[in-house]
Amino acid sequence: MKKQNYFLLAVFLVACISTFGQSKEQLEKGVNLIETPTYSLEENNEILKLYENLRVADVSDGMDMVGLPNTGLVSHEIHPDWVDTENMSHIIRGIAVTARYVPTQRPNRPEPDEDFAAWEGNFYSTWSSEAFAEVISEGSVVVLDDVEDRDIGSIGSNNILYWVSLGAVGVVTDASSRDTDEIALQKVPLYLRKKGRGIRPGRNELESVNRPIDIGGVLVCPGDVVVADGDGVVVVPRKVAKEVAQYGKEILEKDKAARRNLYESLGMPLDNTVK
Repeated sequence: MKKQNYFLLAVFLVACISTFGQSKEQLEKGVNLIETPTYSLEENNEILKLYENLRVADVSDGMDMVGLPNTGLVSHEIHPDWVDTENMSHIIRGIAVTARYVPTQRPNRPEPDEDFAAWEGNFYSTWSSEAFAEVISEGSVVVLDDVEDRDIGSIGSNNILYWVSLGAVGVVTDASSRDTDEIALQKVPLYLRKKGRGIRPGRNELESVNRPIDIGGVLVCPGDVVVADGDGVVVVPRKVAKEVAQYGKEILEKDKAARRNLYESLGMPLDNTVK
């Protein structure tokens, strides 16, 4: 190896050490290299006020205008479970609360002499809980990175309604949900990859709460702004959320004015999307 290459390697290693600042012992135990920011309810409400009425298209354009094109655009495989084009009640605008479930390596059934209900309850409470519910507040979007390759209904009509009772305005997952007919009837905004059936015990377990996760090819950090409608899901990094919203509002107002003129010229009654 040439001396120049040795020098470059040394510089790289020093940069890694100075960047991560972690010893071998710390790394062996596992460390988090992306910090989790925290925001007050007042700060979250201030941000969400800026996103009132904004569509995914407006937000996507706003991301372009702050220099982040193609950033935050969740795969179209993540789609709405149901759509309400009359009241637009399927739309989500909220602050991300994140959780990650991973495939379990634990036994997927009770011991021969063990009661199934007792085993199931213990698995839920010990390994596959919903600890993230503790940090749901007004305006939260529950964003779940789950096991997409298994048939798991981590979300159902019961627990999703409970999250709503805590303040959640919707749920986004890169995996599945069961009870989707009831969820649609309950009008809880849900964006998912597919429909599921199985329970969590024996299939997955909770790995982390309010840590960065990957949803449909997009990094989602706690506190990011999540907007979802019939066009899909977009995630706005918190550091640019105000600027994106300002651009998005300008885009929306121009679009509404142009479409309102067309409505009037065509004799169409005005709806809420152009008022």
